[in-house]
Amino acid sequence: MSAPPDTSASSGPATATHAQRDASAVVAELIRFLETGTVPDGLFAPDAFADLSLPQWRVQAATAAEIVAIRTEGHPCPGRVRVERVEETGHGFTLEFEERWADGGQQWYCREIIRADLAGGSIAELSIYCTGDWDEARQHEHAAAVRLLRA
Repeated sequence: MSAPPDTSASSGPATATHAQRDASAVVAELIRFLETGTVPDGLFAPDAFADLSLPQWRVQAATAAEIVAIRTEGHPCPGRVRVERVEETGHGFTLEFEERWADGGQQWYCREIIRADLAGGSIAELSIYCTGDWDEARQHEHAAAVRLLRA
C-alpha cells in the first residue's frame, strides 16, 4: 500500500511537483527533449552530470546547460525516438532506444542506452552509451553485411 501524499508544506490539496514526479514522467520528458530539442522545465538538475561514451570518444558535462549544449550541437535536428526498453531502478531508470533524424539531405540513425539517476524529480546524473551516428552509407553497409534477428 502506498503512503498518502505529503501535504504538510501546504494548506491545500497536494499537487504534483518536480520532487513528486516518478521515473515514468521523467522518461516521457526526456524522450520529448530528445525528439524536439526543447528542454522541459526541471528535466535536469542545475548541477546535473553527464558522461557520454561514443565509439571512439568520450565527453562529460557538469551542468544542465552543458548537457543541453552537447545534445544540440550533436543532434541539432528534431527526430524520432523508438523506445526498446525502460527499466525503473531504485534511484532512476535505464532507457534503451534508437533515434532517426534527417540532416544534410540524409537519414541518420543511432542506438543508445541511458542510465539516469534522479534527485528531487530531476535528472541528476546520466551515463549515455551511443553507437555513434550512422549516415545512410553506413546503414546500407550494415544491412548488406548483417542479418538482425530482432529489430
